[in-house]
Amino acid sequence: MRYGDPVYHPTAVPQPVLLPADIPPGVEWVTLPNGVRTLAYTHPQHHPTAQPEPAHRAESIPRWARTTALLAPTIGGGIAAAGFGISYAAPGVLAMAEALWAAVALIAAGALVPLLLRTASSRAHHRGPVQHITQNITATGLFGKASGTLNNR
Repeated sequence: MRYGDPVYHPTAVPQPVLLPADIPPGVEWVTLPNGVRTLAYTHPQHHPTAQPEPAHRAESIPRWARTTALLAPTIGGGIAAAGFGISYAAPGVLAMAEALWAAVALIAAGALVPLLLRTASSRAHHRGPVQHITQNITATGLFGKASGTLNNR
């Protein structure tokens, strides 16, 4: 017979043989309403003589979890207070930043102006060689009188 014939009966396919040890827990052989036997997951059957499962004892909360749960609002409150303080301090911080930049500019000008004046004056007057003046001062004791020499070369 072929597939298009009015009565078609497929040939039986050999099924693999499973040993009871090969079947995982929770799986059993069941018979379907059409008479076919197959493996299926089943719900565990409660027998009236079976011991009831003990109720799960409430586990205590670990110490680290309790500590973290108690510290979370404290840390959050601290962060909120810091943000609140920074929002009030922002105008002052900006003013201080501008003042610091002004101080940096003043220091830079104080260092550059003498150098510019020195180079301009040395070009304008063009003196001879540079003179070196050395001074030696000596004193003895804590309240001793100091004496010294001045060498002009």
